[in-house]
Parts: sequence; C-alpha cells; structure tokens
Amino acid sequence: MKRIMLRAKIHRVTVTQCDLTYEGSCGIDQDLLDAADIVAYERIELYNVNNGERFSTYAIPGARGTGEISLNGAAARRAHLGDLLIICTYGPMQQTEIDDYQPKIVFVDDNNKITGQK
Repeated sequence: MKRIMLRAKIHRVTVTQCDLTYEGSCGIDQDLLDAADIVAYERIELYNVNNGERFSTYAIPGARGTGEISLNGAAARRAHLGDLLIICTYGPMQQTEIDDYQPKIVFVDDNNKITGQK
C-alpha cells in the first residue's frame, strides 16, 4: 500500500501579485522552487492563512530572487495581495520509505526570502 505524504512545504509566503486575466497557475520565485524541489507545472496545494481558503493549481517559475508569489486566473480570487499562504506538494510513498523520510520545508521572511530549511 502507498500513502500520500507531504513532500515539500513553503511556509507562510506573502502574495505579491494577483492577475485574473492570466490563464492560471501560481508563479513562485525560482529560488523558492529550487529550495522546495518543486518543478514547473507540478501540482501544488495552497492554504490561505488569512481567510482559510484551500485550493490547488500548478507552479510556474517566477523571476529568481524577487520573492514573487503570483496567483493567476481563478486562483487570484482565493487571496488578496499581502495574504499569507502555505504552499505544499504531496507524493505517494511505500511504507518502507516513510520511516526515515523527512519532507523539504522552506521558511521565509516578510519579503519571501529564505530564512531556513528543514
């Protein structure tokens, strides 16, 4: 049996852009994607700390070093500029993989710059 486990989390990023007219997705600073091992077009789950909204979309690379967190298309309706989000990915694992497994967790400051990792 496989279990769906947390694979990566970017903790409490701040929304920097919302664009309803874009076709969809979430733009994330490439530095954050690299730190969390999230790739372009990977499914992500987003949890809005400010209003409790939970939604999914896919990641696209944002400009490196900018702290960009842009919600595009329908996702732009789920948060406002300045809202705090937790961004997660999940993946299937065999029980034998779980015992020693630790997800990648990325912590940021108020400007979405990395302050630490687990």
